[in-house]
Amino acid sequence: MSINLKKLPNTPGVYKFFYNHEIIYIGKAKDLKKRVSSYFGKSFKDRKTSQIKFLTDKIETFTTKNEVEALLLEQMLIKENKPKFNILLRDDKTYPYIYFSLDHEYPGIYLKRTKKAVDSKYFGPFVSSEAVKKSIKEIQKIFKIRNCSDNTFSNRTRPCIEFQMKRCSAPCVNKIKKTDYFEDISSSKSFLSSSDTKTVLHLETKIEKAVSLLEFEKAAEIRDRLKRINLLKEEQSVVSAAYDVDIFSVHYELSYIGISIIVVRRGKIRGTKTHLIKQAHFQNLEEVYQSVIVNFYENQADIPQKILLKNALENNKLLEDMFCEKYQKKVKIINSPNKSIRPIFNLCKLNAKQVIKNHISKKDKYSFALKELEGYLGSNEINKVEGYDVSHISGDNAVASCVVFSKNGPKKKDYRLFNIPKEISGNDVGSLQHVIKRRLKYYGDSKVKPDLILIDGGKTQLNYVDKIIGKSNYKDINIISIVKGLDRVRATETIIEKNGTVELDKHSKAFLLLQEIRDESHRFALQALRRKKRGKITKSKLDNIKGIGSARKAKLIRRFKSIKNIKSATKEQIMTVDGINEKIASSIKDNIK
Repeated sequence: MSINLKKLPNTPGVYKFFYNHEIIYIGKAKDLKKRVSSYFGKSFKDRKTSQIKFLTDKIETFTTKNEVEALLLEQMLIKENKPKFNILLRDDKTYPYIYFSLDHEYPGIYLKRTKKAVDSKYFGPFVSSEAVKKSIKEIQKIFKIRNCSDNTFSNRTRPCIEFQMKRCSAPCVNKIKKTDYFEDISSSKSFLSSSDTKTVLHLETKIEKAVSLLEFEKAAEIRDRLKRINLLKEEQSVVSAAYDVDIFSVHYELSYIGISIIVVRRGKIRGTKTHLIKQAHFQNLEEVYQSVIVNFYENQADIPQKILLKNALENNKLLEDMFCEKYQKKVKIINSPNKSIRPIFNLCKLNAKQVIKNHISKKDKYSFALKELEGYLGSNEINKVEGYDVSHISGDNAVASCVVFSKNGPKKKDYRLFNIPKEISGNDVGSLQHVIKRRLKYYGDSKVKPDLILIDGGKTQLNYVDKIIGKSNYKDINIISIVKGLDRVRATETIIEKNGTVELDKHSKAFLLLQEIRDESHRFALQALRRKKRGKITKSKLDNIKGIGSARKAKLIRRFKSIKNIKSATKEQIMTVDGINEKIASSIKDNIK
């Protein structure tokens, strides 16, 4: 199928990619011709882009006056058509609001879900129903508004437990005048829509008025409300300076996108929301932020003056213009939090990462890293990696480790240890040659043979191992080595293969996997070396001393850690070990010199 890219316009607009008459991807562009052509160039494309390029058999474009119109049209078409390659945010069909039943004689306060608030009875929308429930409890503690159903209200003959808990003024049994109750309704609505400071000033004025009228009981009740407001302020997570801001954080890892949104009103966290998008396709994170923000405010009436983003965008103005055009609201897009909002900003970043971690399996993590490693090495499929390390103490007791990693992570049952002959102990190159030759004998079993061998060492070690593999029947095994960086600082290591250095991104999952394999092979070898050393120590001069059996020997080693320490200990110190008397202690001192 041939697509004529020359006829595409150099204008802002929306493009649609089709496969078998079905829309598979929708995008927007400042320049339609440049953006669409980028999909069909010869440069390397990621897997998703390559799929789109391969499947597309028809392209449609729609020109708009500007990029803002293109952004709004793109999001509307994505919601309507739900193309398989677009980022689709699973969003609630309805949003939670605080609702006052103002048409009732004694209005109640409730959580109510709707697509959009229709009048002054609704406050919100809130990000989560939990945030609504929490706010309703606040209102009840301060203003004692009823939360029961109309049916329950009409059938009450005595106050319920809410009255006893001082969360309701019991209008159902006339414990409060209708005018006073409606004043409480008005105050609670004001509390939701204004700052705590305004509410406090209003209540302080009411106290002064009540005292001047000698209504001391009423003044005491209002004073109690003030106390509850101050108590609530202490209980809640509050930003030091009153702040209205929505915070967005987007994190990308292992083909997952994690999105976290925190809504802050009057310095308080009103609620949070997270999204997880699997196998996401996007040009850049800016595209993701645009999609998330346009979708989030689709049904929002409460839009703040500032929106804080974790990542800096190249074009903040596009979103700012979108708010002006669609909502007639001036919004500032920022990405530098001030000191007061920074703790919540960091919380938002953490949650964007955490939503991915909560869903990533071991297989996802290691499969992605191995796939990424294949791309860097330009090799065939890598399903299994063996990592080798040699460890010794000043040339003695040398051991070598072989650790095995697959798409499911470390396969500890397949780990192997090799004792190095004394004549080559301390010779790292000779030790590696010895180990690889022994290991080759088991590669006849396809379940054992690796696709890649990682050596902890430099070019010399790599060349010698490569010669051994090259002379075997397993020439298809790739060999690379990891060379320690300057002063052994992490993330300064170099990865080399026989043709030279492999350029790996130090933050890539492939590089982190190679570090993990190297560290695990080193840990496994070092653990074996220490065991071997302890074994040699236990076979010592202690075995030739009369009265020292395995139990007493173990107690001595446990107490003094080494033969050297036993030798330097006094007779009295040796006698502190359980079961060692003066005669045995003297014998130990005579025999260990």
